[in-house]
Amino acid sequence: MYSRNAESFTPLQRFSSMHIRYLVVASASLLAIAACSQSQPREAEAGPVRVAGTAYTVRDSTVQGEFAADGVAEPLRQATLSTRLMGTILSVMVKEGDAVSAGQPLVRIDARDLSARQAQVAASIADAQAMQTEAATQAHRMQALYADSAATRAQLDAAVTGLARANAGVNSARASAAEISAMSAYSVVRAPFAGIVTNRFVDPGAFAAPGAPLITVQDGTQLRISASATPDIAAKIRRGQMLTATIEGVQSIARVEGVVPSTSGNMYTINAIVANPRGSILPGSTATLSLPQGPHTALLVPARAVSQSGDLTGVTVRAPGGDEVRWVRLGRTTGNMVEVNSGLHAGEQIVVPPASPASPASPASSPSASGGR
Repeated sequence: MYSRNAESFTPLQRFSSMHIRYLVVASASLLAIAACSQSQPREAEAGPVRVAGTAYTVRDSTVQGEFAADGVAEPLRQATLSTRLMGTILSVMVKEGDAVSAGQPLVRIDARDLSARQAQVAASIADAQAMQTEAATQAHRMQALYADSAATRAQLDAAVTGLARANAGVNSARASAAEISAMSAYSVVRAPFAGIVTNRFVDPGAFAAPGAPLITVQDGTQLRISASATPDIAAKIRRGQMLTATIEGVQSIARVEGVVPSTSGNMYTINAIVANPRGSILPGSTATLSLPQGPHTALLVPARAVSQSGDLTGVTVRAPGGDEVRWVRLGRTTGNMVEVNSGLHAGEQIVVPPASPASPASPASSPSASGGR
């Protein structure tokens, strides 16, 4: 048999042979370690994850129900001004957004024809007064003559009748003067109350016609919210009652002005007045009236226990297997408590995180969805 000893191998062949033996030994060692690790028992799993905070047990609570009726906060006083004259507009003294006071001139209209008529009426008054003086003198003379039997009864009656006609002529001339004066007042359009100019419909040089809109003035110091409600809810509302109004996310107090039937369907309209002395609420803002609806059972949790992730709201539920975030649907907020409409059950525990020094009642200080597990 032909054989070759180790000395007959080249250095490269000797290196390959040693490398193969090393791989075989290493593979055997790994298999042995794997077999040993499988035979050893698993380490004990880590305990449940707990979030720092106070456990709060959710219970059923009796709360006063409220119905959120949507509406719009409109100004209580708003006027679109016009004139009874026909004429050219000489000047417009305000612009949109200007604040005006009551009685301030806004638009001036050419009324030269009224000035001519006023001169005519003044002459008519003077003529009527002269005729009145003459008729009064004649009547006194006839009374004296009649007393001396120097004038007949018919002559006296004619003199008295002439005086009456002269008095009527003076009154008619004065009435015409008052009419012309009233018409002349329309040549200057004035603000009926203090407010803001919201619309300017004309410019100098335009032609004003009777009833055509010129300027709109709006008083935003008081706003009226009109919201619709069903008859059972409207029956609980009384004039003068105070309601909570939410206008663009800001809560205010509204006083009920009245409850009237709506023009559409079996509904009622609730009108409520909100004071806005500083003008912080813009007219036309969306508003909601909280109308009492009677007591009902609800789940209340501290507002600080609520966390938010985008449009989702959740609470951290304490369970035997560990704390975890559960998404819930919230309802009305009352003070520092918020109503949970779905996602929780009575008897469950949630975690109320410690108050943050920066925002002690802010829901944002609650654990996030990723940190609750």
